[in-house]
Amino acid sequence: MAGPSLRPFLALGVLAMIFVSTAPPAAASDWPQASLTEAGFAADTGERLDRLYDSGALPNLHGVVVVRHGKLVLERYYEGEDEVWGTPLGTVAFGPEVLHDLRSVSKSVVGLLYGIALAAGEVPAVDTPLVTLFDYPDLAADPARRKITVQHALTMTLGLDWDESLPYSDPRNSEIAMEMSGDRYRYILERPIVAEAGSRWTYSGGSTALLAHLVSQGSGKPLIDYAREALFTPLGITQSAWTPGTNGEAAAASGLRLTARDLARIGQMVLNGGRWDGRQVVPEAWLADSFTKHTASEDGLFYGYQWWLGTGSRDGRDWIAGFGNGGQRLVIIPHLDLVAVVLAGNYNQRDAWKISVRILTEAIFPSLRVP
Repeated sequence: MAGPSLRPFLALGVLAMIFVSTAPPAAASDWPQASLTEAGFAADTGERLDRLYDSGALPNLHGVVVVRHGKLVLERYYEGEDEVWGTPLGTVAFGPEVLHDLRSVSKSVVGLLYGIALAAGEVPAVDTPLVTLFDYPDLAADPARRKITVQHALTMTLGLDWDESLPYSDPRNSEIAMEMSGDRYRYILERPIVAEAGSRWTYSGGSTALLAHLVSQGSGKPLIDYAREALFTPLGITQSAWTPGTNGEAAAASGLRLTARDLARIGQMVLNGGRWDGRQVVPEAWLADSFTKHTASEDGLFYGYQWWLGTGSRDGRDWIAGFGNGGQRLVIIPHLDLVAVVLAGNYNQRDAWKISVRILTEAIFPSLRVP
């Protein structure tokens, strides 16, 4: 895994209107399980994680799930303070059926949904100019803006002025400004052009908002309904929510809520080449495009189609991840056939990334016996 320079604060963490929509609670998990030793881990891996937690090294950690070779091998939950998109929930006792904010891991899920919708003919091809897909004739008449395509939104290389480096409590933060604008899509698309499209990576929740709107528009369904129909239900995910933004549509970049187990299901589906229970849920070719290093991002990492990509500093092998504000992580390591999920409540803290790095480097990896 990459070292401690990973960007820690990658999602919207303030506001909001909490009109979440949830499906009926999940029944007991049918996830296949294996012992730690069967999966190649030391038998005391869970205890090692507990000792780290008890030492204070993992503040406000909420949950950890590890899957190897398609089987659930480690699951730990703790109690801590939490919130829904900035609205406090107080102290929550976490467990396998408790929903949790994924924050910017939501972006990676939107990337998958776009690929599903593209295969179904419900959204435009990735080389389509974005401004032609929205009803803004003045913007569509601008030749420079017509060079910005769907693919540039997928890779966050729009070339438009956007700044999420400011705290999410600051109205000058571009994502907050987008939420507070009268028209979030116009706000994004009319931002000043500061670079040639495709030439510069800039972290942008606006990119994800555009993609999600195209999915909803093309499918004729709210984003959460489409996600359930096209992705969650095929994976056996029966409990979900997607917090809406100020315009009533899903806060695509940061509002998804799932359980730790169900986020791990998404990671395992990715490892399976987009397949689950004999069904091709996400096209394999889309995953290949999604995990191509389309652009250098930051901190020595790369970016695909709404996914972070990196190379292990020790083994030189590639990994795939979704990152979210507060310490949320979905980590997929193909050569180890391993999926790890970390959920935590350290929202808007710049060092929140340290929890997932410590879990992986001090508890998980040292316990794994790799031939």
